[in-house]
Amino acid sequence: MSTQTSDLLAAAAPRTVDVVRGISDDQLDLPTPCQEYAVRDLLNHLFQVVVNFQDLAEKRQVEWAEKPDHLGDGWRDRFEAETSRLVAAWSDPSTLEGVSPGMGMPQSVIGGMALLDLTVHGWDLAVATGLPYHPAPEAVAELHGLVEQLGPTARKMGVFATPLPTPAPPPTPTPDLAHLLTKTGRTPTWPQTP
Repeated sequence: MSTQTSDLLAAAAPRTVDVVRGISDDQLDLPTPCQEYAVRDLLNHLFQVVVNFQDLAEKRQVEWAEKPDHLGDGWRDRFEAETSRLVAAWSDPSTLEGVSPGMGMPQSVIGGMALLDLTVHGWDLAVATGLPYHPAPEAVAELHGLVEQLGPTARKMGVFATPLPTPAPPPTPTPDLAHLLTKTGRTPTWPQTP
């Protein structure tokens, strides 16, 4: 990534935090563009990402199999606090050096994956709940290369769906975001069909 990962995370994080803060308890069972996740499930997943990628910044092993429920009292405040910790964890340039012992990929890719989840799942949650979302343009621009790099493996693992054509005329999201979403197999006009 050509821009420091922590700068991109710092630009992206408040936008996703705003979405999370806007989600009401009665929206937790709504469907999301991630077919296997309702809003509640996606929030728990994003919490796990934000917490685990703090440890990955420090080159520590993480546990993905555990699926804790993070949505107890004060979960919106906790999400914001954990997201701030994520940004801080990646602020030391040395976090981008070497290979992640837990993931077997370059640390720079790991940092980009945190940014990707924060950005794309911010959109997922926003469209699922009808909230406005304007991702950091600099984050979206940086993520195109990462998605191209990760795409084949992510599709084999079921993390990304098959890429879709970018609709024209431009959909509700910006054309740059729409293009990024289609690379991950998302329909930018969700819940409409492509």
